[in-house]
Amino acid sequence: MIHSEVHIIRNTLVVVKGAGDLATGVIHRLARAGFPVIATELAQPTVVRRTVAFAEAVALGAVTVEEVTACLAASLEAIQTMLVERQVPVVVDPNGTTITQLHPAVLVEATLSKYNSGITMEDAPIVIALGPGYEAGKDVHAVIETNRGHNLGRVYLHGSAEPNTGVPGAIGGYTTERLLRATGAGKLYGVRQIGDLVQAGEQVAVVTSLTNGESPVTASITGILRGLVRD
Repeated sequence: MIHSEVHIIRNTLVVVKGAGDLATGVIHRLARAGFPVIATELAQPTVVRRTVAFAEAVALGAVTVEEVTACLAASLEAIQTMLVERQVPVVVDPNGTTITQLHPAVLVEATLSKYNSGITMEDAPIVIALGPGYEAGKDVHAVIETNRGHNLGRVYLHGSAEPNTGVPGAIGGYTTERLLRATGAGKLYGVRQIGDLVQAGEQVAVVTSLTNGESPVTASITGILRGLVRD
């Protein structure tokens, strides 16, 4: 019985590179549709919208988003067990070793790095990438548009997604004002929590370094704190 279950898993297995908010949407939809899905992540994920990201499993051990649970997996045996139990294994695997070990039927590049992370159409029978940096028909089999607007979610079987503008999509007339950046390198510590109402000029986080001491990160507009990287 175990052998037949593992055989089924390997024939339909999807590996998703990245477990941030957009990747979580992909993983969630596939899992609810019945596909066994594995997510790979960095040892220190850079996800901002942590409350809706399976990447949080790296720090918390397990996280549930809309009734789908993802758990940190440290071995192939743990991955197998979680897949049979209809959970989403999250593997710390920055080099993509999981892809070569498990030979998935589908590989989805969902890190939104805006550049080719090194995947090719040889990595799986079906290879899909989210956002710019890839050419459908050359680098991957399909590209999904991630830029806000009329073409959001469009599937390209030839060509590429719209280029990265470097400017966040406008909400309420604000674009770059919605994005908070540290003024220098160092360790970041959150002062407020995701979901908090913050006022313009209010401190949201602090960056500490040996050279610059403490540098506050402040909100430039009033609004709800939508995301914040983990300390």
